[in-house]
Amino acid sequence: MIHTPEAEIALFLRRVKFVAVALLIGWVVWLLAPILTPFVLALALAWLGDPLVDRIEATGRSRNTGVILVFVAMVLVITALLLILVPMIERQISTLIASAPQAQAWLMEKGIPWFEQKTGLEVMQWLDSDRVMEYIRSHWQQAGGVAKQFFGYVQRSGFAMVTWVVNLLLLPILAFYFLRDWDLLVERVRSVIPRNHVGTITQLARESNDVLGAFIRGQFLVMIALGVIYAGGLTMVGLNLGLLIGIIAGLISFIPYLGATTGILMAVIAALVQSQGFDLKLLLLVGVVFTVGQLLESYVLTPRIVGDKIGLHPVAVIFAVMAGGQLFGFLGMLLALPVAAVSNVLLRYAHQRYRESELYAGEKPSIVLDSYIDKPVIIVDGAPKGPEPK
Repeated sequence: MIHTPEAEIALFLRRVKFVAVALLIGWVVWLLAPILTPFVLALALAWLGDPLVDRIEATGRSRNTGVILVFVAMVLVITALLLILVPMIERQISTLIASAPQAQAWLMEKGIPWFEQKTGLEVMQWLDSDRVMEYIRSHWQQAGGVAKQFFGYVQRSGFAMVTWVVNLLLLPILAFYFLRDWDLLVERVRSVIPRNHVGTITQLARESNDVLGAFIRGQFLVMIALGVIYAGGLTMVGLNLGLLIGIIAGLISFIPYLGATTGILMAVIAALVQSQGFDLKLLLLVGVVFTVGQLLESYVLTPRIVGDKIGLHPVAVIFAVMAGGQLFGFLGMLLALPVAAVSNVLLRYAHQRYRESELYAGEKPSIVLDSYIDKPVIIVDGAPKGPEPK
């Protein structure tokens, strides 16, 4: 294939336009991040429900009937989970509030003195009321600025709470319409793809769909399983806040090792406060629960449910979540792992294209070896015997 300078320039300009469009889309998403969360969640629900709707359609029923059945099933499942979990979590929070004075007493009498003894840091003096008031008087201007920022934060938080309520009300409505028009939306996206790239993009989209399916469905099941294991295990060993700690550890287990690490720290602190000291038996049982959970996740749950389709290294997962949160806030954290999974598919494709390109293979070998070096060495009587040099 002959590449003329004009063709090279045209190809470069076309790629620049694609990059510019991608940057423009990213900028718009960054600007609209505060209002995009319900739309993204609704799209995720529609994507999860579309295969079920397609199966119902295959039985001869209409699309609207399938959408209504799937939508009602989703609402019933979510409602049942809320009816079961909310009272249990409420009781755990009541237990946490009731144990707060006990925790404070343990912290002041045992926890902080032990920490000071081990580290040499003087923490108790910073908790003295007279010292705190003296510090405030000597830094009253900074304190006024902090108070102003605090009340501003409270005001913004109130507005954020209203926004969350509106988003919750919008979510089922958006999910219903996205689910009803899913096939139409997919076809419209496909219709704007350049015709000479339809095959490649369709294949990449299919691989991305498989990866996202393996991640979202699989990881969701793993999170639920770990939450049940941690919550049930900690409750069985006698930890009063075991249910709440287990649920929290399960929910954040989509970040490798973060769920288990956070759960262990919270469970150890809860065990120390509950026993008012170093209860070796309770601490060992807590360690057994999280060890069993991690072993089941590593050797049973993740290999069987998620599999190896995602191919994301734990460091890449942590970086994706942190980068998404830094760039786009909560929306970025929500999209971080799906975007990372799709990016992994695109990177594999780019690597394959690179290995097949002239940039990697070259048009001809750059170094031609001498014919003497290329010939094999023959072993005779234990000694190498090569060809005589010319």
